[in-house]
Amino acid sequence: MNATDRTPADLLRSALAADPARPLVTFYDDATGERVELSVATFANWVAKTANLLQGDLSAEPGDRLALLLPAHWQTAVWLLACSSVGVAADIGGHPGAADLVVAGPDELEAARACGGERVALALRPLGGRFPQPPAGFVDYAVEVPGQGDRFAPYAPVDADELALRVGPLELTGAELVERARADAEALGLAPGARVLSGRAYDSWDGLSAGLFAPLAAGASVVLCRHLSELPPEGRARRVADERVTVSVE
Repeated sequence: MNATDRTPADLLRSALAADPARPLVTFYDDATGERVELSVATFANWVAKTANLLQGDLSAEPGDRLALLLPAHWQTAVWLLACSSVGVAADIGGHPGAADLVVAGPDELEAARACGGERVALALRPLGGRFPQPPAGFVDYAVEVPGQGDRFAPYAPVDADELALRVGPLELTGAELVERARADAEALGLAPGARVLSGRAYDSWDGLSAGLFAPLAAGASVVLCRHLSELPPEGRARRVADERVTVSVE
């Protein structure tokens, strides 16, 4: 990655410039059997569309706080990079009532209603499917995002020294997040092309780093596994082999 990258969005732009075709996020849900693989280019396209939705339709601005009530999922990773692209602070599991807007999965819709700003709902269905019946009071992400633009340009430059992420008591600017991700990548021994299997939740820095930010900072990729505990040992061993995993973090 480029040494001048100071935000997660910068890291993604460098990854796109270096090798757009390589895998970036491979997602498994071992409760449903779902598998999705996104190349850098496909992931970046989802991020651009989501950032356009966030900045345009939802009127989010740099400095706004977004309560992100989603599990470890490929669409959560997209939202994290979209927030960075706009300059919005992603508050993982944050209280919706204290946020400017909220993004929630199907299990968090009632809690999300406490937000007085824009509310976005994700069905988290295979292939990014929509809700059979849109939840009242929410924008259905799967309905709105496909029509968004494939390229994104922020209305205002993103300040790498402003808050980018809050998870639990930890608050990080964009620059601090990138620095931590690089340090974690080094500690894990990640080199360009490495494949990290992570079964950690996205409710801590360790989970976010192993499951997205450290691989992104290293030019590596992640095999993100939800409900990994439901996979028997022989299934895990087969996945490690099939996905050419070089580092496992569970």
